[in-house]
Amino acid sequence: MNKAFASQADLEEKQVSFTKLSDNAYAYTAEGDPNTGIIIGDDAVMVIDTQATPVMAQDVIRRIREVTDKPIKYVVLSHYHAVRVLGASGYRPEHIIASRDTYDLIVERGEQDKASEIGRFPRLFQAVESVPAGLTWPTITFTGRMSLWLGKLEVQLIQLGRGHTKGDSVVWLPEQRILFSGDLVEFDATPYAGDAYFKDWPQTLDKIAALQPVALVPGRGAALTTPEQVAAGLAGTRGFVSDMYDSVQAGVKAGKDLNAVYKETYAKLKPTYGHWVIFDHCMPFDVTRCFDEATQYADPRIWTAERDVQMWKTLEG
Repeated sequence: MNKAFASQADLEEKQVSFTKLSDNAYAYTAEGDPNTGIIIGDDAVMVIDTQATPVMAQDVIRRIREVTDKPIKYVVLSHYHAVRVLGASGYRPEHIIASRDTYDLIVERGEQDKASEIGRFPRLFQAVESVPAGLTWPTITFTGRMSLWLGKLEVQLIQLGRGHTKGDSVVWLPEQRILFSGDLVEFDATPYAGDAYFKDWPQTLDKIAALQPVALVPGRGAALTTPEQVAAGLAGTRGFVSDMYDSVQAGVKAGKDLNAVYKETYAKLKPTYGHWVIFDHCMPFDVTRCFDEATQYADPRIWTAERDVQMWKTLEG
């Protein structure tokens, strides 16, 4: 292979930031690695997306304990991807909450996704042996919307629409207008779109914008702490998704095959987005899914470790 597979060559440790957004909300970020959100209520703590292993979760817990001794009762999964969910057991939560669509995706493709992601990005699965056997299962699921009260603090979990996956959920503090977006929004980081719905994603971003968040924790990248930064994060994500879909659709209409469409789309997007984190990792997966959606597969096909490598050899070999 000309390029190292996915992110197997990415071994550089990242600098962690723990950013206070309000008395109740914090963002755990690490220079484009997957983010974790923290909400501290009157009587309990909620963690949004867990890090990839229980050992990695310990660093999140250490930082939580610097600001509160309240029990971590809730873990929320914004979606089903392994890098977001496999650290859940480290928090020993009373409940793990996800959308019903996310639960269904875990049933359908959780095992394959786990093997696929661990193979793609070894650095993000530090101490992978600490992950319990099996999968991370929600204990509470919801459809559309639910509210939890952490004492007097209302936390809303909302499905605004499909984008990064079918099951995407955002976590919203309505009084403070702070949003945790999961991978629906990225900032200076390439959206992974291998399980995406390209046609739906921009409308879902419009629904996030309509909430008018004053701060937003993206799936990757720095916490967005002003309305202007939030707008930039939304615009960047929307631009990437739309530019890719436009390029792939044009190639499909011209009768080109996946390989030709990939090379064309990579060349078109590289000048604008090539400096974003994990650009080279994401592009083959993203274009493959986009090509599928533009041709014959309304829903994402399941990625397996074997399919990952075969696709990579075809497009990058």
